[in-house]
Amino acid sequence: MTPGIMMVSLLFMGISMIVSMILKSKFNRYSKVPLSAGLSGKEVAEKMLRENGIYDVQVTSVQGFLSDHYDPAKKTVNLSPEVYEGQTVAAAAVAAHECGHAVQHAARYAPLQMRSRLVPAVQFSSMIVNWVLLAGIIMAASGSYTLLLAGIVLMGITVVFSLITLPVEFDASKRALAWLNHTNVTNSTEYPMAKDALKWAATTYVVAALAAVVTLLQYIAILMNRRD
Repeated sequence: MTPGIMMVSLLFMGISMIVSMILKSKFNRYSKVPLSAGLSGKEVAEKMLRENGIYDVQVTSVQGFLSDHYDPAKKTVNLSPEVYEGQTVAAAAVAAHECGHAVQHAARYAPLQMRSRLVPAVQFSSMIVNWVLLAGIIMAASGSYTLLLAGIVLMGITVVFSLITLPVEFDASKRALAWLNHTNVTNSTEYPMAKDALKWAATTYVVAALAAVVTLLQYIAILMNRRD
């Protein structure tokens, strides 16, 4: 890793840590605010799925803090214990957001379909990209640029994945918030809290995407400079 890329990586690592700390702080704060509707995260998720005509998706509990996710292959909304059992504003917001992905899946939302197709390529790329880039930079010193170019292509796949993730996450939050507001699961006091929590969750994806793009551009610049 060149000094420039290391500095950028450290910068975005710091930003990411700050955003993650804020997100955890928001989640902890809103996890102490009881939901006036008295529903648990599991009940919120099941209610949102039913009201969107989705009956083939199961709501399950998984271990881990903020480990919540939707699995399109298994058709499961997986909620962390705090969300699954919690009768709080934070639990309602997170559960609704994950169900937003299930609604996207049912509606064949194009960015979600694109992201799902990229998953195998991203998994393969993430395993080897750093080694290919390292070997590529070493080989570039002797005038061979093939490996460095291959590494850039592999990194490009993860960058595209990060960029496609942004509309997927923002749209899921938009669907969740519209439903929470429309059904009065959250009242006028709770809704802004749910919106704030999801905003900071989305910010983590924005930071990750920016870091990926900047790092990719730096490797492209290295390739261009070496060729010159």
